[in-house]
Amino acid sequence: MSLQDKYQELISQANSAGVTNLQVREQDGVLYIDGGATAAVKDQLWDTYEKLDPEMRSADVVMNITVADGGGGGEQVYEVKSGDNLSKIAKNYPGVSWKEIFEANKDQIKDPNKIFPGQKLRIPG
Repeated sequence: MSLQDKYQELISQANSAGVTNLQVREQDGVLYIDGGATAAVKDQLWDTYEKLDPEMRSADVVMNITVADGGGGGEQVYEVKSGDNLSKIAKNYPGVSWKEIFEANKDQIKDPNKIFPGQKLRIPG
């Protein structure tokens, strides 16, 4: 069973919810879902993912859904993968430092050296 089959409900929901620039690709045993949506749609997609993979134990989906805020660059969400640290994540986002990621996620990160796979971090726009 491919990951696209496993997560067909999630992909269908992204399509019907009108996620913009939707891109779905499977690579190295991980399903990547990228696009833009409202905050409400993004939350619905995460809820569906959690229903399909409780506690996200499979760690086989990376969703990068950018929320359009009508302003400049929207905030993005990054899902932590095994081996990540804030500095490594920041390198994926030019102009964003690990400190900015830490500040944007103080509600869930108490120690910048302690993040864990599956954690969803806000990346400031």
